[in-house]
Amino acid sequence: MPHKIGFIVVSSSGHEDGFSAKELMVHAPTVNGWRSPRLCQYPQEIVLQLVERCRIRKLQLLAHQYMISSKIEFYISESLPEYFAPYQSERFHRLGYVPLSDNEKTDFKARELKSVYMDAVGQYLKLIFHKNYVNKYNLYGQVALVAINIIGDPADYSNDSNNTPSREKLIDHYLGIKSDDPALDGTYLGKPDSISPLDDLAFDMYQDPEVAQIIRRLDEKKREAVHHERYDYAKKLKQAIADLQKVGERLGRYEVEKRYAVEKEDYDLAKKKKQQMEAYRLRVYQQLELHDLLDAELMIRKPPELPLEPTIYTDNPQRTKATNSPPCEHTEPQKGEPWKAEPLLEEKSGDPTSTEPFVPHQSPPPPVTHPITSGEVFPKENVEFLPYDERPLPAICKQADEAIAYLEPEMTEEDIHDTPRSGITGEPEPLTEKALREASSAIEVFGEALVSGAYSKTWSYREDALLAVYKKLMETSLNTPKDVLKNMLRAAIFLVRRAIKDIVSSVFQASLKLLKMIITQYIPKHKLGKLETSHCVEKTLPNLLSRTGDSSSRLRLVASNFIQEMALSSEVKPLQIVPVHLVQPLKSNSPTHLAMSQVELVECLLKDMGTENSGFTIGNVMKFATGALEHRVYEVRDVALRIIFDMYRKHKAAILEYLPPDDANIRKTVIYKTLFDGFTKIDGKLSEAEIRAQRKAVTEEAEKQKKEEIKVLQGQLAALKEIQAEVQAGKVRVSLFTGYQVNKSPQPAAAEIPDDHPSGANYLDNLCIFCGERDESFTEEGLDLHYWKHCPMLTRCEHCKQVVEIASLTEHLLTDCDKKDSFGKCQRCSEALPKDELPKHIKSKTCNSAKPENVANHCPLCHDNFSPGEE
Repeated sequence: MPHKIGFIVVSSSGHEDGFSAKELMVHAPTVNGWRSPRLCQYPQEIVLQLVERCRIRKLQLLAHQYMISSKIEFYISESLPEYFAPYQSERFHRLGYVPLSDNEKTDFKARELKSVYMDAVGQYLKLIFHKNYVNKYNLYGQVALVAINIIGDPADYSNDSNNTPSREKLIDHYLGIKSDDPALDGTYLGKPDSISPLDDLAFDMYQDPEVAQIIRRLDEKKREAVHHERYDYAKKLKQAIADLQKVGERLGRYEVEKRYAVEKEDYDLAKKKKQQMEAYRLRVYQQLELHDLLDAELMIRKPPELPLEPTIYTDNPQRTKATNSPPCEHTEPQKGEPWKAEPLLEEKSGDPTSTEPFVPHQSPPPPVTHPITSGEVFPKENVEFLPYDERPLPAICKQADEAIAYLEPEMTEEDIHDTPRSGITGEPEPLTEKALREASSAIEVFGEALVSGAYSKTWSYREDALLAVYKKLMETSLNTPKDVLKNMLRAAIFLVRRAIKDIVSSVFQASLKLLKMIITQYIPKHKLGKLETSHCVEKTLPNLLSRTGDSSSRLRLVASNFIQEMALSSEVKPLQIVPVHLVQPLKSNSPTHLAMSQVELVECLLKDMGTENSGFTIGNVMKFATGALEHRVYEVRDVALRIIFDMYRKHKAAILEYLPPDDANIRKTVIYKTLFDGFTKIDGKLSEAEIRAQRKAVTEEAEKQKKEEIKVLQGQLAALKEIQAEVQAGKVRVSLFTGYQVNKSPQPAAAEIPDDHPSGANYLDNLCIFCGERDESFTEEGLDLHYWKHCPMLTRCEHCKQVVEIASLTEHLLTDCDKKDSFGKCQRCSEALPKDELPKHIKSKTCNSAKPENVANHCPLCHDNFSPGEE
């Protein structure tokens, strides 16, 4: 039957901060969803990648209450172009579009849940969002999508089942037996095309994630009970599921209210909501335990993380169905059932319908919820009978030889340690035929009971099996024959390899503990030699490296630290196995986390081990690093740069042999420009950019100083012109400190106008009023130049750059100059001197004494006395 299909977001045309398209991979009451950038251009685009090639039956879109696209188009494709190649539209097949309501009728408080029915096959779904509806709340012209849900079947599964009838089906056909007769199938649960309510988008969007997981587990138990015809138990589970749905909705509403209170900084209310949730949840779990419906497997105290790998998706509806109706329906508790949950529902809770107001601008970070990917998408190996935490991703099934990021287990290590094991009783389930064949060598050594625990669907049995192997190896006698010891080691490594891939973190860590003991204690104790150590490392290292690409940052760190510790251990380091594995070239399509972990491991181990007899050589490290420089992820390229810089510090010119020549063409590539600039800096030289910057700074400073001087001089020349105009008007002689004018007694001077001259104005043409020189070049601009550079009667003050008459320089320095406070007057020579030099000057008595004005004038430049008078 069709079910929820997992997906990841490959790309989007943009997003507002805090509202990435990757939010769409999480379904929970408090998610923010995706928002386009503010004032963006349309259309906007999101590409999704399904976990495998699927036949999509139904698409559900939960729109925002006021950031609403006028229509959404859907495209589907089997594959994508190469990473850096431009999108090729012919790769995507258009399915159609769906319009959305403008939401005015609900006053922009309801979120529209749009259901789109289709029948399209592909692995990539592209959504194109057209221009938004305009309303008073959407100030920046954005569109948003709160959630998307994809329901369908694996394409290969449906093709096999529909088009290739088996030999048994053909026999049944000729005998007149209908294979779809429900009476022949004890697991019949409705029409084959029906969709489980638990896969509906409304279920996850209004349910507490933890309760939603419990409901799913109980639903599986119900199916199993129906299969074994335990109908009373199935009825009991059905009632529990119906009541738990109400519980989950109330807890989901509490979580939304708590987040909103935190955003408003109302921490008292947030604390109250948290206490309400904890008390209510505890009461519910006590009821479940009371009726033996909650075992250790169901106690999920924290939802797992989701992998947020970049990926692209595409999808198209052929038929559409829009609803603004309540987004989820509630199953009323049935009276008279053996399991009653009335105590759980003492407080009546309103149904969260689509018309329920949603807090606008709510921006708490979305909680990490349960994986969207359902295990039911696997058509192989009867995975539908595996519990949720055991079902592998289809991508992992398809690419077993490649390192793939694993989904975080449904229980984290902390959750598992908090989970009582008392609820698990009995023995692990017997091994399947396939498992018996696969693990035959381990069964011969450890027995079927222990190995069945290692293969169990229950995580605690798997962990206990590894601990039992640990104990057996530790207790092995020194007198045990070498062949027996080696067989035990190989059987243990077989179980370790399988457990390293386990999605439950406690089982994974138990496998690491066992592997470390084998390498550091078991092999040295029994002197099995380097050959066995090599076997252990080579068999387990690929799986360990794949776990460094885990979606959980914590598990990535655990795996990376273990590899680093193992590589540096005295038993493994001489073998040089780990470095050789790590410098294998990165694949162009390797997941981000995996590539990052690999380059970081190379960087760390290179610092600790060097390139002398370590497995690292200049050649293999540089080939790895130059390959990593071409990786699509910026962070990977950045670490590769650091590796090359570290190598350059130690080996200098030898590194350049593995790089292209440093020329203008290669520097056009940003990464190589950064690389060669880094080499220059390591050599202690200035890079070209720094040299250019210095030159530019010097030039700019000179230009700035020149402009300032010109500006000052222009102001002074303007003042000189005003003085000249006054002289032309008649009778003013000027003492030029900053426009300060002094009326002098009329004495014969070259600048004065003779009485018998017919026109004073004409007489002053082409004449310098200070030195009396006349020249045809003394136009308006020519006089400016003369005043500035050539006039013997004028000088520039060295301190404030003003042009003043030489005769009045002393008075300017003492009364008008910007630095006047730093000057004092010598009473003997009457000149202005800096105050810090004045005492020494007076004491030396070497200056030329100034005489009274009627006897002589005193020059402040040459310090000599000459004939009295202005002339």
